[in-house]
Amino acid sequence: MSIKIGQTELPHAVVLAPMSGITDRPFRQIVRGLGGGLLVSEMIASHAVLHTVRSEMRKLRFSAREESPISIQLAGWEPEVMAEAARIAADLGADFIDINLGCPAKKVTGRLSGSALMREPLLVGRICQAVVAAVAVPVTLKMRLGWDAAHLNAPQIASIAWQEGIEMLAVHGRTRCQKYQGRADWQAVREVSEAVPLPVLVNGDIDSPAAALAAKQAAGAAGVMVGRAVQGQPWLIARIADYLAGRDVGPLPDWQSRRQIMTRHLDLMLSCYGPHGLRLARKHMASYLTGLPGAAALRDIANNSTDAGAVFVAIDRFFDQLADNPPPPREEAA
Repeated sequence: MSIKIGQTELPHAVVLAPMSGITDRPFRQIVRGLGGGLLVSEMIASHAVLHTVRSEMRKLRFSAREESPISIQLAGWEPEVMAEAARIAADLGADFIDINLGCPAKKVTGRLSGSALMREPLLVGRICQAVVAAVAVPVTLKMRLGWDAAHLNAPQIASIAWQEGIEMLAVHGRTRCQKYQGRADWQAVREVSEAVPLPVLVNGDIDSPAAALAAKQAAGAAGVMVGRAVQGQPWLIARIADYLAGRDVGPLPDWQSRRQIMTRHLDLMLSCYGPHGLRLARKHMASYLTGLPGAAALRDIANNSTDAGAVFVAIDRFFDQLADNPPPPREEAA
């Protein structure tokens, strides 16, 4: 089971969602090595790209050869600026450009970006038109159901996007005002799937292969986009892809494999960011350790040490102790 965006066929129907501070190059490399399909970058502010703001330009670091297929997600509110940022990303080798209409953060919506654009359908049309015209690669769009429960206009936005040349949609089954509260309404995404002749991905609360299938069926979607559940479980994307395709889903990684994944991820963080990578890796380490006995001591070392060598030693000691008295492997949610 796969999805075609324009003339490009994806490896499978499971896409890694863009997550600020999470889906950077090291994380994408880990997911790719474990069977990831289409990977999406962190949200990148288009205005900052044009002004070469260092923090945003760093998010544009990717290897077209190693990371393909990769999508670069852009946020903004000015069509011309979004178009120019898209040109830059495409020139660097991005396979797809994604337009952000989904971020609920106040610092983003306060500048008419992210999910604030759900209230501006005419502006959405101009942005889509400008970005599509600016690049030769397919352009996609990620959005929410609407701004709030009284304005569930995702089908309208979807129709506008399709008319302006957008080639795939991802819909988070919550409104902006819900942020991440309550449960994602997968059934509501079906209205988008039925409104346009485009592949639609359903997103929100997909934390297991079984949940992915339920979400896909409820939404009438072509595939799923998985975000927060992949933190600490970068193998989850491939497991969901196997399940949706009707293939046998193998066993979860054993403790030795998890040790290797975790240390590889820390290595990549240090290579990408230098010594600063140790601090940035803390949130990832916390996710890998969720629910494991004795994890508090390792988290304490990771959170307070400036010596990467000491952290690697602590990781080895932690997993040696797990090997001597192994708990059941962490299962995805039912």
